[in-house]
Amino acid sequence: MQKKWLGLGLSLLLTAGIVGCGGNNGNAATEGPGGNAANPATETGGNTATGEPIQLKYWTDDRHDQEYIKELINKFNETNGENIQVELTVMSENYAQSVDIAFSSNQAPDVLRLKSGNTGEFVKKGYLAPIDDFLTDDMKTEFGGLLIDNVNRFDGKVYSLANTGLTLRMVYNKDLFAKAGIANPPASLQEMVDAAKKITEMGKSEGIYGFALNFKSPKSAFDRSIREILSLSGHQGLGFDMKTGQFDFEPYSQVIEYFKQMYEDGSILPGAESLDIDPLRAQFAAGKIGMYLSFSTEPGVYQDQFPTEIDWAGALAPTLDGQIKGTSEIVSAGTWLGISATSAHQEAAWKFMQYMYGDEVLKTYHEKGFGIAIVPRIVEQAKNPEIEGMEGFLVGEHDSLWPATPSVTPEGSTYADAFFKYMLDGGDLKAVTADLNAKYNEALSKSVEKGEVTVTPNPAFDPSKPQGE
Repeated sequence: MQKKWLGLGLSLLLTAGIVGCGGNNGNAATEGPGGNAANPATETGGNTATGEPIQLKYWTDDRHDQEYIKELINKFNETNGENIQVELTVMSENYAQSVDIAFSSNQAPDVLRLKSGNTGEFVKKGYLAPIDDFLTDDMKTEFGGLLIDNVNRFDGKVYSLANTGLTLRMVYNKDLFAKAGIANPPASLQEMVDAAKKITEMGKSEGIYGFALNFKSPKSAFDRSIREILSLSGHQGLGFDMKTGQFDFEPYSQVIEYFKQMYEDGSILPGAESLDIDPLRAQFAAGKIGMYLSFSTEPGVYQDQFPTEIDWAGALAPTLDGQIKGTSEIVSAGTWLGISATSAHQEAAWKFMQYMYGDEVLKTYHEKGFGIAIVPRIVEQAKNPEIEGMEGFLVGEHDSLWPATPSVTPEGSTYADAFFKYMLDGGDLKAVTADLNAKYNEALSKSVEKGEVTVTPNPAFDPSKPQGE
């Protein structure tokens, strides 16, 4: 199923109908990847007079794959033959803010981990150098079909290349489900609420609760949970209506009501309001959480970071009414690494980037379960990951790519903050939803007027076939 889907889906990647932030608004380097006027790149190879190596800094906010990435970097440092040394820094949840500070203080890394959620902003702010002049003919052939406007290509310039995509799933403790007398993972949100309550009633005396999310960052929590719930239910997962080309958070508000019910029931792990994702994983590995929702990175986490003896699995998220009316969105497909526009060593950075995009690295990355390969040649070479729990995350008939959603910044609270506040404190949900719709659509209108966003409503949009296959 996995390779069949990818063979069909890759030919459709260029059909994303709604484009996000465009342009570099005049801040990016004006010359090609060889350098820029403010900070020209040096040649690769260390200082031959002193023997000092070229030092590159690579920043990432990925933690699930950090041990493998460390191995790769150590190997590159030992074997690149050009006296290039790469230093890895693994950031926490404040990655984008840290990148902003680094660029404003002239301490930016040379290579950055890019994701669909930050690439457009980084391009607009002038943080990234285009890599078109570096791409070999073979790389253009291998990755060309995966270049997507406003994902990894902006104003005709390429800034990153694809590696993997992430599926979204419910992660659940099979032991706790069985102990609570629950036969299957929930198909509807009401079943999720009921299951969370049963597990909590059964295990509360032992510190066991039915549900948790990393609510220290409401957006991170909701984007790894409500996003899949809504896309499987037939709605775009970030509050945008593909048919009208407008934001509509009414479906989102329906999901929030069920989350609020679990909170009021006491079914959510106490302290989840300040819980980050790694402490959550530690609690799940210890058998204290019945279920949560997250990405296909989780199997790798429980193999390397938080080894566990519990019997757990991944399953499709529940939907609003138990009926699947859409497809679960594959996210973060199209980007991986990028080069800083201010790096003095862009050619050396490209040598490292080219190494990381090598077939063996990408193939092993998939086989180790760190992400699901979408590069055609890698898909043909790679074996399915042999890692416990990964079978529940592999791409299947209910997974697909969705068109890109416009990224806008509203005045006041974001949807995540506003809905999280309602979940904890209550209030007038209809008023909260109406206010979000007004603020987001006003921001969208302003972005369209400025030429930052282009929106094309699609009245015939079919959520069961979002890429038209």
